[in-house]
Amino acid sequence: MQDSQPKFRRTLSSMIFLSRWLQAPLYFGLIVAQSAYVWHFMVELFHLLHEVPGITEEKIMLSVLGLIDVVMIANLLIMVIIGGYETFVSRLDLKGHPDQPEWLSHVNAGILKVKLAMALIGISSIHLLKSFIAVGTESTALSTAIKAQNMTPEQAQLTMNISEHSLLWQVMIHGIFLFSAIALAWIDRLTYQPSGNHGEKKGAGAPSAAH
Repeated sequence: MQDSQPKFRRTLSSMIFLSRWLQAPLYFGLIVAQSAYVWHFMVELFHLLHEVPGITEEKIMLSVLGLIDVVMIANLLIMVIIGGYETFVSRLDLKGHPDQPEWLSHVNAGILKVKLAMALIGISSIHLLKSFIAVGTESTALSTAIKAQNMTPEQAQLTMNISEHSLLWQVMIHGIFLFSAIALAWIDRLTYQPSGNHGEKKGAGAPSAAH
């Protein structure tokens, strides 16, 4: 009876540890999502090249920002797929590989969260810039519509108020993302750096103690 209990615990521990492989299909699903973004990028690029002769600079800029947005989301997916799999499922065994990402050699859950927060800030910045350009373009279109008597000044003012209200919310959300990233980086610094410093002090003090 005493021998069976440790064996049972070892079996239970092995089963719990093996359960991490249940996350593997999730990362493969994100790879499929990555391919969908690649397809979307190519379609948007084709539309941009097809419409270039007849569109304004503002529309080209909005289209390019949309492409950059897709690329940054794809980068975020890569970080989640590679970093998450390496951290929570299994080692990728990329030691010595020429294309190994530099951040992967020292990745942990805290660093991964900070990098994801920074990526979200980048994506939010692109969306915010697109909104600023869209508001400027919309303001010009509303002025043209008023001059052409297609819209009354009251209707134009109401539309502008809605746009400015939406833009204000985007700025607030971007500020929350920024604050969250700073908080995560600060917490990660408090969590990991002091232990590393203590380890260096102990290692440096050991030879003198031996003497």
